[in-house]
Amino acid sequence: MSDARQIRHLILQKTKEYYRLVHDKSRQLFEEGKSHISYAGRVFDENEMINLIDASLEFWLTGGHYTAQFERKLSQFLGVRFVLMVNSGSSANLLAFMTLTSPLLKERRIERGDEVITVAAGFPTTIAPIVQYGAVPVFVDVDLPTLNIDVSLLEKAMSPRTKAVALAHTLGNPFNIRAVKEFCQKHCLWLIEDNCDALGSQYQGQYTGTFGDMATSSFYPPHHITTGEGGAVYTQNAFLKTILLSLRDWGRSCWCESGKDNTCGKRFSHEFKKLPMGYDHKYVYSHFGYNLKATDLQAAIGCAQLEKLAFFIEKRKENFEMLYEGLKDLDCFTFPQPTAHSTPCWFGFLFILKDNAGFRRNDIVEFLEQRQIQTRSLFGGNMTKQPCFDHLEEGRDYRIIASLKNADKLMRDSFWVGVYPGLSQEAVWYIIKMVRSFVNNLKP
Repeated sequence: MSDARQIRHLILQKTKEYYRLVHDKSRQLFEEGKSHISYAGRVFDENEMINLIDASLEFWLTGGHYTAQFERKLSQFLGVRFVLMVNSGSSANLLAFMTLTSPLLKERRIERGDEVITVAAGFPTTIAPIVQYGAVPVFVDVDLPTLNIDVSLLEKAMSPRTKAVALAHTLGNPFNIRAVKEFCQKHCLWLIEDNCDALGSQYQGQYTGTFGDMATSSFYPPHHITTGEGGAVYTQNAFLKTILLSLRDWGRSCWCESGKDNTCGKRFSHEFKKLPMGYDHKYVYSHFGYNLKATDLQAAIGCAQLEKLAFFIEKRKENFEMLYEGLKDLDCFTFPQPTAHSTPCWFGFLFILKDNAGFRRNDIVEFLEQRQIQTRSLFGGNMTKQPCFDHLEEGRDYRIIASLKNADKLMRDSFWVGVYPGLSQEAVWYIIKMVRSFVNNLKP
């Protein structure tokens, strides 16, 4: 064992050296027009790599002590009781929604044909589970410039079949949580917060993701922290946590952690209606579930990322503020504004072209891309106009309340650039310089 420990120590020391030789970009100089400015990316140091190699040497592979540590630390950061790590943010959204279809919820379960209020301006996997299950998404337009649900339309969206509201905090800007919560409480509706773009954002001094019945995070590389692939579902509700755990882990009734048996003390003495007496509890299935678990390798990276989260949050805010202060006088754009009583941890910096801007979105996007500044659209824009909706029938498979004119506006006339922590001040100022150059060259 002494030899093994020495070899392990040497491997981890060499990992640190390897990081500094291959991945450390702290000494790279920014060159205008030559250095690529990504919209997002991984920000890491030797600690993520050391954790990853350490986990690989243990070779446990599936969820283990790093997973437990990651879930505990994220729980402590957010102030929620339960965090379950999963293999992606999209899986987190699937898991959260499908939990609400559990027969254990009785009359409050979502059944096929029931309705879920949401917005069309966003990412597809917020609404995909609703459609895939056979429930009906009810689309409400967004407010500009907050980019979030127009809460004045909530009552119009309500019907006798409404069971839940599922909303994302767009680009890290919290939606009007107070209004949405009051609406949900009034009508006894579930609330799912898609917090994938908003980890670290606050509403009335409280972290987003802690207001709904459940919330989700993504740890894909562009997000606020990364585990490569990965995500999480979190909740304060112990009963929902039990269902989440079952659905995440094949639908089984057993809650033993990986590699452990008989946590309940009744592994061979449970009685179920149609199963033989004492049927092995590890193979009793109370739901039609999935395998959505993450690996300890991913969690090991996440543990090191969580140590940087406070810095990441402040850096995102700082980069957003620099861009806003440097561009706010340009009258051809509308820029997003924080929702009242909120402190966003922005995912990106959005430009919305005014109707009289005098140029098209693609004109400025191509200009910036040619100068090594990466841009992105606001995800699916108006999702109801995406090809995946071509085979669906409005009124039967989904409903639209009033119009989606603002979602159309965002789809047609908006784009965003990065604010992620890997951007240097020089890179941010270069973005400002190039945007201003484009606009100034348009003037007669």
